[in-house]
Amino acid sequence: MKQVDVHGTGDSIPIVPAKLAGDKGYRYDWIDKWLIDEGITPVIPSKQNEDRTARPVEFDKPSYRKRAIIEQLIGWLKECRRVATRYEKLARHYLSMVKLSMIGRYLRLIAPADSRV
Repeated sequence: MKQVDVHGTGDSIPIVPAKLAGDKGYRYDWIDKWLIDEGITPVIPSKQNEDRTARPVEFDKPSYRKRAIIEQLIGWLKECRRVATRYEKLARHYLSMVKLSMIGRYLRLIAPADSRV
């Protein structure tokens, strides 16, 4: 996690997230400690076999539920064949295909199939 490059703005003030969500596979005391030391609130559920009261932070269930939106988006992007298989070799072309996929998804959400001309 220390290898993540956090860029600053203006006077090189580092930009850090307020919270970091992860699944139970990332639930370790050293991860909680590192995140808290960095000023980031961990949003990671406790495992079933551990004492939930011994954690330094309380689990934020509403924030954790927002994580599902991102996971569903990534799952949907994997269904876009051109994006999932990475046909585009240049990064800017690949990013363009991701953007086009997002635009197409948005248009399908706001304009149902039966209203198309």
